[in-house]
Amino acid sequence: MTKYTKEDILSVLNAKRLDLLKYMAKAARYRKNNLITYSKNVFIPLTEICRNDCGYCNFKKDSNDSEAIILKSKKEVFKELKTAEEYGCKEALFTFGEDADEDKVVLKRLNDWGYDSMVDYIVDICEMTLDETSLLPHTNGGNFSYDALKRLKEVNVSMGLMLENSSERLMELPAHKKSPGKDPKLRLETISNAGKLKIPYTTGILIGIGETKEEIVDSLFDIREIYDEYGHIQEIIIQNFTSTPDIEMKDWPEPSLLDMIRTVTAATMLFGDTDVSIQVPPNLNYDTAQSFLLCGADDWGGVSPVSIDYVNPTSPWPTIDVLRNLTVSEGFELTERLCIYEKYVTSEWLNDRLLEKTLNLLKRL
Repeated sequence: MTKYTKEDILSVLNAKRLDLLKYMAKAARYRKNNLITYSKNVFIPLTEICRNDCGYCNFKKDSNDSEAIILKSKKEVFKELKTAEEYGCKEALFTFGEDADEDKVVLKRLNDWGYDSMVDYIVDICEMTLDETSLLPHTNGGNFSYDALKRLKEVNVSMGLMLENSSERLMELPAHKKSPGKDPKLRLETISNAGKLKIPYTTGILIGIGETKEEIVDSLFDIREIYDEYGHIQEIIIQNFTSTPDIEMKDWPEPSLLDMIRTVTAATMLFGDTDVSIQVPPNLNYDTAQSFLLCGADDWGGVSPVSIDYVNPTSPWPTIDVLRNLTVSEGFELTERLCIYEKYVTSEWLNDRLLEKTLNLLKRL
């Protein structure tokens, strides 16, 4: 249970001038060590088809689009995994549009290949990853039922789903009005079910999509409440909306640097008495990334030497050398981690197969 009230955290989001500097300094004091972490991964979108149509999305494509990834074959995925292995990647990040198998084109391809659903397919893909590569699977494919999560737990060391925001009001705005899967009740249920199943988990919020500061506070507290109950949330992403020419929300203003600093500071304070990491995507904040280290951020997230960020294709990853320079020049040390944080590498959280594979990779870090 946090010692902070919602009013306390709202004060951080409204802080200006010296008050903001004082909050940043307070957040920085929660830092437990001098390490800034990252996970070297390969980003593999199994399909770009999605039932949601978010106003800020750069990922989704229509199944009639000749350039769309309808469904990557196991052969294609295996080739990407082996390339990633050669580059020293340890995380296989599998993404796909939510309930993509509701699309007839996707479902037909699944059926043609002998699968009844996307869950059947991703389970098989993860099995292949575990059996034939050294990489650890991490799946992020939107909301899943409890039963689907139970199956996926057996072949994933960790999973993730961005809460984005827990306000139902955003379902009326361009961000989520055409996206039934962004219903906060569904997302909070998925995150909670992952906790019940003891799945190490990544979640976070997206700022700049029409939310109020009060709604940011509510969202962070909703995550904190779930963490307090289940203890499975290993990192929280603070992600900023970025405008690109091809999205519905192309004319929306992006959040300011100070808004990002305030939000990172607030999240750090709210989770400062836990071991939950605060992550800011460096590819979305090239010129300002270092600022977030000064107010508590301690993780850069997944960074790939072999694949683009398919969710943000116009924002290339920094190289590991660039990331190290950004980190070291602020007085910190860059260190590689796995997609499952070390505290979860126990038989309480992983089955024997996943535990053995993870322990072997830990020795290579």
